[in-house]
Amino acid sequence: MNSSSAQFVTSRMPMCEPFQQIGLWGENYKINVNSNTLASIIVEMDNKLDNESEDTSQGTLAPCNMDDQEASKPIDKIQRRLAQNREAARKSRLRKKAYVQQLEKSRSKLIHLEQDLERARQQGLYVGGGLECGHLGFSRAVSAGISEFEIAYGHWVEEQNRQMCELRSALNNHISDIDLHTRVENGLSHYFYLFRMKSTAAKADVFYVMSGMWKTPAERLFLWIGGFRPSDLLKVLGPQLQPLTDSQFYDVFNLTQSCQQAEDALTQGMDKLQQTLAETVAAGHLGDLVSYCNPQPGTAMEKVAALVSFVNQADHLRQETLQQMARILTTRQAARGLLVLGEYIQRLRALSSDWANRTRELA
Repeated sequence: MNSSSAQFVTSRMPMCEPFQQIGLWGENYKINVNSNTLASIIVEMDNKLDNESEDTSQGTLAPCNMDDQEASKPIDKIQRRLAQNREAARKSRLRKKAYVQQLEKSRSKLIHLEQDLERARQQGLYVGGGLECGHLGFSRAVSAGISEFEIAYGHWVEEQNRQMCELRSALNNHISDIDLHTRVENGLSHYFYLFRMKSTAAKADVFYVMSGMWKTPAERLFLWIGGFRPSDLLKVLGPQLQPLTDSQFYDVFNLTQSCQQAEDALTQGMDKLQQTLAETVAAGHLGDLVSYCNPQPGTAMEKVAALVSFVNQADHLRQETLQQMARILTTRQAARGLLVLGEYIQRLRALSSDWANRTRELA
């Protein structure tokens, strides 16, 4: 290597870190580099430095633009997140408000219900109130079970009214049979849920359920073992479901006959049970209140416990009647039948309300 080349290399090496590293390697390990190899490395590095300087001169504004974009991204992200948080907070406040309103509404209903129950007890209308046994806690447990049932039944009536509005709208708008079938199934399930509630309430106070205290006076006029008589239901619905095919007509007729036979059998069993209950009470074999859940044979408490079975059998007959009618009728006929049944019950409630208002006006 001549002196000019050495001076050139020496002048360029401070400007480039790789060459300093090469110098260190040469000093440490005594590597001999020939002039041709070193010259090629110098030329390659010169070209690289020139290219980097050109790229730098031509793209001076590019890093600035990239910095602006990168700086703007976090701001947009923060703004979106703040907007999402505000929306989530607004929805949370709405849900909390609705929840509080529902609690207030339930609390108001419970207060009115307790007031009505208290007035009924004072007037001697609450049948279960005759079983007073404060030291055993029996009466308190019965009252709690019946109060829960009445609250649940109030919700059941509200849900029935809502389903009727949807069913009426569906029939008027001629929705598809598939959607209508779903509404029919929901309506039937709603009645079956009532039967399960009644079974639980009957275990708490069968006298209350059978006397129909949870129904309006007009409904109690047609009461049969704690509910409607299935054969009467078919007589009410029949004219509203016309026209029926010949096959449907005979199926409904046979179902009516079967219902009447089952009703007669249950009625005869109830009459016999009432007779034996009267004889047992007259003989003084009341039984111990402690044994109410497991009464001794031959006592009046055993006969009272048997009443629960009659309520369950009557509700089972009602459930079977509704299911059979749903099988006999078309989907639209079944929907119209449920609507007619709901409207019939509503009219009975309205009749009781109108009569009560008339009585108050006369007084």
